[in-house]
Amino acid sequence: MAAEEDWALTQSASQVQRNLERLLPAQVDQKVSELVQYLLVKDQKKIPIKRADILKNVIKDYKGVYSEIIKRAGRTLQQVFGLQVMEIDAKHHIYILVSNLPRLEGENLKQDDCTAKLGLLMVILSFLFMKGNAAKESAVWEMLRRLRVDPGVRHEVFGDVKKLVTEEFVRQKYLEYNRIPHTDPPEFEFQWGARAAKETSKMQILRFVAKVPACWEGWRGELKEGEGSDLGGA
Repeated sequence: MAAEEDWALTQSASQVQRNLERLLPAQVDQKVSELVQYLLVKDQKKIPIKRADILKNVIKDYKGVYSEIIKRAGRTLQQVFGLQVMEIDAKHHIYILVSNLPRLEGENLKQDDCTAKLGLLMVILSFLFMKGNAAKESAVWEMLRRLRVDPGVRHEVFGDVKKLVTEEFVRQKYLEYNRIPHTDPPEFEFQWGARAAKETSKMQILRFVAKVPACWEGWRGELKEGEGSDLGGA
């Protein structure tokens, strides 16, 4: 395995680019998604991540584009979950995920226990903030689907996503989930909850959004079409 690791890491940028050209973009995207899921699961269980295991269990036959997959997965973890891959053992190439998100002090959602859940919550709070502090349920689900977190499909890290967002986060007062008046069939919307407003500031959310501009580009376009935000008045 050591020889395979060395080979994967010594590919030049031009070699990696040639290898990429032999693959369909969807194939590479799938590997990136698999690696993100793998790293999140390991982090959730607080298991240090070995580079050898990444190559064996995820990269497999895609070692020729290892560096590109790692780079894209790292970018996704940073942009979506506020997580950074950090090496803690340079000799044996062992990694952990470290959160770069603003710290929420609530006793029900501690950062060291629920890093991935915190990342999901921050993404939703940021989205609501950019939508003027409220958004229809359907808009929130669509946003999560874009990030490959489908509320209708059980997630390996989050479990029942819809239940987590509409029940757990609501019960913990991080979100409010209310029916929109005079809608038939009934429609619901999310708003910031009292705990979220108390434990994190809109300036922290602005800094979070500023770190991940690519993630929000499409949503900024939506805002220009008429759904206002109070970004200017934060």
